[in-house]
Amino acid sequence: MRLWHTKLIPYIPKSQLLAQWRELNSIFAKEDRHILINYIYEYPKEDLYIYTDIVLKEMRARKITIRAIDKMERYFAEIAVPPDYMPYKRHHNEDYLTICFYNLREKYIRGQKDFSSEQFNALQQYYDTRKKDCTSL
Repeated sequence: MRLWHTKLIPYIPKSQLLAQWRELNSIFAKEDRHILINYIYEYPKEDLYIYTDIVLKEMRARKITIRAIDKMERYFAEIAVPPDYMPYKRHHNEDYLTICFYNLREKYIRGQKDFSSEQFNALQQYYDTRKKDCTSL
């Protein structure tokens, strides 16, 4: 169980995106606990709401059908989020970006069927540019 770094959502393969949606729904239903996601409970629900919105926007951009959002709607009842709110600021940092990048890189190297060279090259380019920008500060 993992919540991918927010900046990498546009680059993850479809299967990871669908798995992300399943994991989010499991959190909405049971408030699952797992060593890789426990940090989300240190933040207000608004962070998970924004994260979920990022995932849903990417799913819609890829024309992926979203069947049910009832668990999400119940979980986030009465949540109001200011514009430009960035979720999980302390955890979704450069270190976590690198961790997620190498996790995705391994999936690509191992031959994940829905992870094309084109997709991985876009991810690699994003990561390289991001790392270059961070080191030039």
